[in-house]
Amino acid sequence: MGLPAAQRWWLLACLAGVPLSAVGAAYPPNTWLQVGPVVVGVPLAWWALHRWPFSTASVAWACSFVLLHLFAARWTYSSVPYDAWGQAAFGFSIDAALGFQRNMFDRLVHFASGLCFALPLVEAGMRHAGLTRRMAVTFMLLAVLAIGAVYEIFEWLLTLGLSTEAAEQYNGQQGDMFDAPKDMALALAGAVGALVAGVTRSNGPAD
Repeated sequence: MGLPAAQRWWLLACLAGVPLSAVGAAYPPNTWLQVGPVVVGVPLAWWALHRWPFSTASVAWACSFVLLHLFAARWTYSSVPYDAWGQAAFGFSIDAALGFQRNMFDRLVHFASGLCFALPLVEAGMRHAGLTRRMAVTFMLLAVLAIGAVYEIFEWLLTLGLSTEAAEQYNGQQGDMFDAPKDMALALAGAVGALVAGVTRSNGPAD
């Protein structure tokens, strides 16, 4: 059976976002580190969704994160000029108003990772691993933490082979020695936020 039309459109939107993110990128040396996984991941997701179906809501949440990632990658996470946009549109500094001392867009993306993958992970546990909802929620929270930790380790290993400038652009630490644990904590906060908001309330095995 083919994928629902809505799921196909979400996946195609992610592919369409790749050239929009890559062309004219602010920091070209890191472009394929950012968009390469999407180029590989979307066809794999298309195949996997035939084998292990998910609800359209789960696909929409996951693809929304991918699109946010591609948007942020256009400038690199820590250089998205949201503050300049805010000043142009509203006449005031978002960073000054909220007391930010750094570009916070990368923090938003990490929060969104927990928020957007909460439902797909809970659904994976219930639909495809036979877990109860409580067990699936526990699995989701642990998975968000584990994925965050693996990603931070990957960033560290990757930057060992990059120049100092490229490593800073890719990691976006902005001088914060606690950047990695803060990113992981925000991903967990996003997952907990999804639970509190009821985002994970759907999609039992019968859906």
